[in-house]
Formats: sequence, structure tokens, C-alpha cells
Amino acid sequence: MAFYSEDDKTEDYLFKIVLIGDSAVGKSNLLARFARDEFYPNSKSTIGVEFQTQKMEINGKEVKAQIWDTAGQERFRAVTSAYYRGAVGALLVYDISRRQTFDSIGRWLNELHTHSDMNVVTILVGNKSDLRDAREVSTAEGKSLAEAQGLFFIETSALDSSNVTVAFQTVVKEIYNILSRKVMQSQELKQKDPSSLGNGKTVVLQADGDEEMVVQEKKGGCCSS
Repeated sequence: MAFYSEDDKTEDYLFKIVLIGDSAVGKSNLLARFARDEFYPNSKSTIGVEFQTQKMEINGKEVKAQIWDTAGQERFRAVTSAYYRGAVGALLVYDISRRQTFDSIGRWLNELHTHSDMNVVTILVGNKSDLRDAREVSTAEGKSLAEAQGLFFIETSALDSSNVTVAFQTVVKEIYNILSRKVMQSQELKQKDPSSLGNGKTVVLQADGDEEMVVQEKKGGCCSS
């Protein structure tokens, strides 16, 4: 989803990003650390879906990341599946100290691709890197899987905050870069053939499946998918 403000000098973007992965891999604590610089050692499992909005600045533009924290337990899967719709980014999280959470990555990728656009910017996140002595999944394994699936990769620790901000920023910046390229392409198209965009009010940036990610021209206010 994307948003243009009516101010000719500013462009604000709102991106929906989902956190997915098995229960207790640390999704909620990653979000808490990124959004509020907090950590809850005794945090309970997320029920349903929660979200936080975090602002970032990229190339002088204000970008808002609306980050959705989805429950990892199987019994909530039917509830959360609808929340993939409209997502343009995803953090796919596993726990480096629990191999079964890494083995579930393929299933989560299938679910992500089933319920959202195939072009969702995704980063594979090996969380709890502070648990060095309990590691069951090597960094090399994580990198190898990410490369095979065409994902970004990073290891993080919500406990000591290492790489948490970088993980979220990597996804948001890549979405922004893709969006910028699409806007430039649409502007070039408009210059070549102004009539092709119907007077330039709406530009379709992403249209796979049921949802379209669109950008409204400044004079048109805002829009979102």
C-alpha cells in the first residue's frame, strides 16, 4: 500500500509488513525492540494479530512501516491468513536455537505466497543470536536457504538488540527502492504518452492476485490497497 500527501513538497508512504514464523521465535520482541526499544523476557504468545506503526526517513521522504505481528500457533492460522493481504514486506523469523523452527520456513513461505503477492520483499531472520551455546542452526545454513529462495538474510537478537533495526530497515528500503523505480517508469510513460494514464490520476504499481498497490497523484489525495 502507498500514500501520497497533498503537500507538493512531501511524499509519505505507508507500507504493510508482516512478521511470520513459528510460535516463540521472538517475533513480538523483535517488533517491541524496533518500535519501542523494549524487551519482554516473559512475553506471552500473541493471540490473533497486533500491529505497530514506525516512521523512517528515506532520501528525505517520510516512510511509515505498519508492522503486523501474527500469531505463530496453528490454531490461529485461519484467523491470521487474511492479514497477509496488502502486505508488501515480510520478516520470516526462526529461532537459531530450535531447528524445528528453521525446518518450518518452507511452509511459511508457501503460506506467504498463497495469501499475498509473490513479489513481497522478504528477509529471513535468524533470531536469538545471543544464544550462542544453544545454536542448532548455523549462519551458513541460514544464508544458504535465503540464497536458494531469493531472500535477504540476517541474524538478530531482540535481547541485546543486535541487527534488529537493520532487519526492518532492509525490508522498508527495498520496498521504497522498488516503488521509486515504478514511479519513475510511470512518469517516463506519462511523458511519452500522457493519455495512457487517464490524465495521470492513478498509477498501478503492483497488481498480482486480488490486490492492487496504487499511488494517487498529489492532487488526488491518497489511496491504499
